[in-house]
Amino acid sequence: MQSNRRSAWTLLGLLLWLIAGCGGGGGASAGPAPTPAPTPVPTTPPQLTTLRSDLQNPWGLAFLPDGQMLVTQRGGSLVRLPAGGQGVATTISGVPAVNSAGQGGLLDVAIDPDFSTTPWVYLSYSEPGVGAEAGRAGTSVARGRLVGNALQDVTVIFRQAPKVTGSGHFGSRLVFARDKTLFVTLGERQQGSPAQDLAQTLGKVVRINRDGSLPNDNPAFGVGARPGIWSLGHRNPQGAALHPTTGELWVSEHGPQGGDEINIARAGANYGWPVKSYGCNYGDPVGDGCRLGGGIHAPTYVEPLTYWVPTSIAPAGLAFYTGAMFPEWQGQLFSGALAGQALWRLQLNGNQVTARTSMFGDLGERFRDVRQAPDGALLLLTDSGKLLRLAR
Repeated sequence: MQSNRRSAWTLLGLLLWLIAGCGGGGGASAGPAPTPAPTPVPTTPPQLTTLRSDLQNPWGLAFLPDGQMLVTQRGGSLVRLPAGGQGVATTISGVPAVNSAGQGGLLDVAIDPDFSTTPWVYLSYSEPGVGAEAGRAGTSVARGRLVGNALQDVTVIFRQAPKVTGSGHFGSRLVFARDKTLFVTLGERQQGSPAQDLAQTLGKVVRINRDGSLPNDNPAFGVGARPGIWSLGHRNPQGAALHPTTGELWVSEHGPQGGDEINIARAGANYGWPVKSYGCNYGDPVGDGCRLGGGIHAPTYVEPLTYWVPTSIAPAGLAFYTGAMFPEWQGQLFSGALAGQALWRLQLNGNQVTARTSMFGDLGERFRDVRQAPDGALLLLTDSGKLLRLAR
């Protein structure tokens, strides 16, 4: 009898469980499904590894469609590295002659936006003068078709004018715009005032077509202005990158003592050098009182998005992060630093820099370039000859 009652209660409990699980109870619906927990940000810290350390003053890096890399070496050689960065480096022939004195040499490298059908490689470099310009140099851009391990049909498509004496402030980064025109950043060759002179291309950003001709929609500066000028008042822009959302060109440039800047290089805009700077003249005591022209750029000149004072970091190389490996860094800006010997991470809110973080300052390395790899890692070139990989 007791066994029968126990079986009845067991059967009744099973029926009640089934009714509740099926949304029973007088037609009442089941409660809402629980909200899935947000995908957690990976907690594995970034790891910095050395892929190789045998490069000779590397300056610029570009990825080929198959993942191989082209790396410029300031002394005048262009090398191809296997995908992954390790293994035998192959020297590419056909590179134009460079003047590698001081800060000069073979500088940046970029590949054509339509490389799969038109395999042009673009190089910026300090070109030695000849004839009446012997003993002088200027930043030039050449392109050649990459065929095997050689550049063929090499042609100079742009020359900075005029060539001048000295061995500093050549720039120079190459960035393709969304419309496949080419931005070239140009230093003022330590001359100062030519950055404000529209009859010269010192201290400018220029915009050209891939064959060196000029786009019809470049800004019009009037009679006497050099063709191709996009913006002016730059000192020595050694970093440049295209914003992934707006498509605008962002540049980093060296100040004197302090005053290194991040700017958006917009058509027709003037960024103030050497009239205005948050830095100080060499030889002046560093402090707020020595800022060139009072420091504040507005209203005549464009204010930088951010600047470093009182100590210069000497920014070099610039990249927006868009990969999946570091979701917490999406949309942030990375800059190498030479004097600062660090990698800088800049957090953004639109065009506003909201925070800056210095990374790897304990390594004693001059970070020359930073590029996002196809897998979302960051690759870094150092003046000591290293290719580093930042990944998790």
